[in-house]
Amino acid sequence: MARARKFYKGALGLKPSHVKNTGHGQWVEYEAGPHTLALGSASGWKASPDGCSVALQVEDSDAAIAHLRAHEAKFRVEPMPAPVCRMAMIFDPDGNSICIHQRKAS
Repeated sequence: MARARKFYKGALGLKPSHVKNTGHGQWVEYEAGPHTLALGSASGWKASPDGCSVALQVEDSDAAIAHLRAHEAKFRVEPMPAPVCRMAMIFDPDGNSICIHQRKAS
């Protein structure tokens, strides 16, 4: 969990809003606009690139990609154009996939 929190704070710039350690696991929540991104670590919940994923909207994809490279993020999918956005996919330290995208102007 310490490694994940360092990544989500340093590489993604998210600030924890709620941290809880229980006898059943560790949890941290990050506010993302009107939504919450929650990370959990407990027995039976394994990190996986094929499991859940989240997409984070950025204002400047070039700057975001440069920032992630500076934090040595591992890319699952290099930056590429998509029908509605420019996107890339990275792995968090535990192998979960995260999509970074900038919507195209409409």
